[in-house]
Amino acid sequence: MERRKFIQQSTAFTASFFIAKDMFAKSDEPIYGHGNMRYRMDKAWSKASPIKNPVNDCHEMVQDSRGRILLLTNETKNNVLIYNKSGELLDSWGHDFPGGHGLTLVNENGTEFLFITDIVKHQVYKTTMDGKILLTINAPLETGIYKKAEEFVPTETTIDTNGDIFIADGYGAQYTLHYDKDGKLKGYFGGRGEGDEHFDNAHGIVIDRRNGAPTLLITDRTRNCFKRFSMDGKLMEIIKLPGAFVCRPVIKGDYLYAAVLCSPTLGAEINGFTTILDKNNKVISNIGGTVPVYNDGVLQPMTPAEKIFSHPHDVCVDNDENLYVAQWASGKVYPYKFNRV
Repeated sequence: MERRKFIQQSTAFTASFFIAKDMFAKSDEPIYGHGNMRYRMDKAWSKASPIKNPVNDCHEMVQDSRGRILLLTNETKNNVLIYNKSGELLDSWGHDFPGGHGLTLVNENGTEFLFITDIVKHQVYKTTMDGKILLTINAPLETGIYKKAEEFVPTETTIDTNGDIFIADGYGAQYTLHYDKDGKLKGYFGGRGEGDEHFDNAHGIVIDRRNGAPTLLITDRTRNCFKRFSMDGKLMEIIKLPGAFVCRPVIKGDYLYAAVLCSPTLGAEINGFTTILDKNNKVISNIGGTVPVYNDGVLQPMTPAEKIFSHPHDVCVDNDENLYVAQWASGKVYPYKFNRV
């Protein structure tokens, strides 16, 4: 009897030890975010070698149909790094994009292509998945809105289902330019100005189909908002994000994600977080940021809650709803992965 009691007590102790150990391991790994959009951070996700495959600014990331994660950096030793979701480097290419900034993936009848913007070369490129350039778009000097090519500093693209290309000139004259699939200019709108229909930093652009008819969501970063336009350039809505200098809008399912470069000012020492909005464009979670608070339907100013980022520049959402955050001017760090919990 005594022996049986000893075994039972030993078994209970062993089980409780491993339960406690598991609880401690989990509590030792901080969870970021709010509500049901919460994540564990993996700063060491990238297994790339800084010697063999260095990065400079990590600007943007996408996931292709094979599940690979593609990163664009302005390091010309390897402009595009290709990972699996575990962070192992599968491939790299590109030596010709010193200002590689915007990375957009498009699927055309089952074949995938990339669009890359270069803010140093003042051009936009369509490439194959292994880097062959198929189309180059230069400054549209014929419009008269640019006096020289250097005034065209494109930061982002989004591609419609018919192949039409929309370019955000976020570091240039602040226009959104509309091209057909062959690179022929069809129109433009926006431009620098004080009115709501104008921009100060049209940093990112995406086609939003979450509520039926497609619209364009365009960043106005220094004004802490996204602006919704019809496909022909008519202002429809302003989504205010006080305190958040947001980069490009990224849509996955019903949610809108964005890296916040810095907050609450452009020169903030503790800077940046990642924000998530629901289908109604209400902020529901901030990774590294304060809890989103609405008073009478108005979002209150958001700020970093802790310093886990240095100038986050883009967020990629994979097919398991995990996040990858690329950072600018951050000491040449590789992207961080955030595993959803």
